[in-house]
Amino acid sequence: MSQKTMEVVKNLDIEKYMGRWYEIASFPSRFQPKNGVNTRATYTLNEDGTVHVLNETWSDGKRGYIEGTAYKADPKSDEAKLKVKFYVPPFLPIIPVVGDYWVLYIDDDYHYALIGQPSRNYLWILCRQTHMDDGIYNQLVQKAEAVGYDVSKLHRTPQSDSPPEGEDTPKDTKGIWWIKSVLGL
Repeated sequence: MSQKTMEVVKNLDIEKYMGRWYEIASFPSRFQPKNGVNTRATYTLNEDGTVHVLNETWSDGKRGYIEGTAYKADPKSDEAKLKVKFYVPPFLPIIPVVGDYWVLYIDDDYHYALIGQPSRNYLWILCRQTHMDDGIYNQLVQKAEAVGYDVSKLHRTPQSDSPPEGEDTPKDTKGIWWIKSVLGL
């Protein structure tokens, strides 16, 4: 069975996209702890036009995070096809890992977004708030399914009404969450 062509957002307003996004749901990934909560991403525009990426999650009460850089896959294209580069492991960043980050849908007010990539192995539903209306969530799930995602793999990410602030919580200084994630624990 052939998959429907995956269209991406065109003319993404990168400045409007900056800021904090909460993960409402995602496909489980070996790069995130299975028991992660309050997962979020914060994007900051760099002077050179690239984007600083800070991904955070809390596992067993400790903050795990990884930082990276996002950039347009094709600087001449108007499509929201980005590449994201992280160095792993986060506690000793020596190995570059680059992945696709395609903005498949974003609402006009930039309050929620559907993020995927061409292999359809990763999918994220993001929101500016910690919680999303079920109707909007279901619309985003339908959009993902329409372009060939197996949405049965989506996992809702637990979010607190008052999410923790990064610097005020204990840190996973040894990268235990990352090691456990890679080992599938």
